[in-house]
Amino acid sequence: MPFPKRLIVALVLATATAAFAAPTGTAQQAAGSAQCANRETPPPPVDTSEQPAPGQKAPTPLEVPETPIGGDRLGECGLILPPNSGQPPSGITAASWLLADIDSGAVIAAYDPHGRQRPASIMKVLLAMVVAKELRGDLVVTASAEDIAQECTCVGLRDGGQYTVRQLMHGLLLTSGNDVAHTLARQLGGVPNALRKMNAMAKELGALDTRAVTPSGLDAPGTSTSAYDVALIFRGAMKYDEFAQAIKLPQSQFPGRNGGTIMLQNDNRLLANYQGALGGKTGFTDDSQHTYVGAAERNGRRLVVVLLRGQQTPTRIDAQAGRLLDYGFAMGPGGVGKLVDGAPQPKQNVVPTQSSNDNQGSAAPTDPQTGRPTPTAFGTVGLPITAVAGLGLLAGLVLFIRSKRAKAARARRQAAQASQGV
Repeated sequence: MPFPKRLIVALVLATATAAFAAPTGTAQQAAGSAQCANRETPPPPVDTSEQPAPGQKAPTPLEVPETPIGGDRLGECGLILPPNSGQPPSGITAASWLLADIDSGAVIAAYDPHGRQRPASIMKVLLAMVVAKELRGDLVVTASAEDIAQECTCVGLRDGGQYTVRQLMHGLLLTSGNDVAHTLARQLGGVPNALRKMNAMAKELGALDTRAVTPSGLDAPGTSTSAYDVALIFRGAMKYDEFAQAIKLPQSQFPGRNGGTIMLQNDNRLLANYQGALGGKTGFTDDSQHTYVGAAERNGRRLVVVLLRGQQTPTRIDAQAGRLLDYGFAMGPGGVGKLVDGAPQPKQNVVPTQSSNDNQGSAAPTDPQTGRPTPTAFGTVGLPITAVAGLGLLAGLVLFIRSKRAKAARARRQAAQASQGV
């Protein structure tokens, strides 16, 4: 039966209205990027550190996940607070910041948590995590002239000097030695290999805003992270005892360049000035400005705080971190999102089967031990038997019908003969 014209017109209008009323995911993402200035990339650099080398192109920006990692609210680029919570302390200069519970993973409060910024030396936390995973603390490493030639800050390694990985870890985390970062990267198989491992670790954690382009965190084309990612990386690093013990040391002895030993002082002032401090890492470059990540414990509760692209005036960045920690400890256990326990896994594509009436069916069940299809009434053996039985039944039905027709024909002939008196 043909459709009435009125119904066809109504269907066309409804389809057009739905198309205009519901923007696609791409359009929504584009709108979000327009509203959030640093959704895809950090702000433009202020110096030449991120200019590609001659003949090379800058890396393309990292893809922005369709769904914000850690929860929908973390995709917002302004102040994100739980309902009915007080305002954060004044004087926070960071362009992006985040407070989270290390143990539960609850994100307590944040400001533009997925906004992409530069890490500066807090990228060394990711390097230290890879080192703690792959290298023994007592392994002896020899420094090279290439290590010593790195742009400082530097611990002061000696060409040909020998150091344990543990000593180098202390130089990396306490005084942010770029010479040490290069030495450890060489021990991981060379700088390119170390960067591959660092980026693989970030991806495994779910830190999808992060791309390490130097092991030390010095600016270079394509560098990127976020307050959310830094918290995720610090939380992961704290699971390694070698890292957790090193990050909280106020000072540590280190082999001197001219013999003897020197004393490395931890440059994280919050360690000495905040009750319950568990350690942290500072950073600065002209492009990144001041960055900070640190943690503290109070009444059995451990919080991590991250500040990116902050200023030292009117309050030092570590003191700003302390104010945010006080604010976090005063808040309840609820939150606005979560630090994930690993990167989101892609959904498996399931190919539907087609049933006899052309409707979509479900895939056949499989044996969990062998992975083979489990027998069913119409399984791998039952289906052929059923088919043969069906053919036999059909053949019997045909013979029955033919026999019945033959009998009817004979009866008609006999009746005709009787009426003719034969």
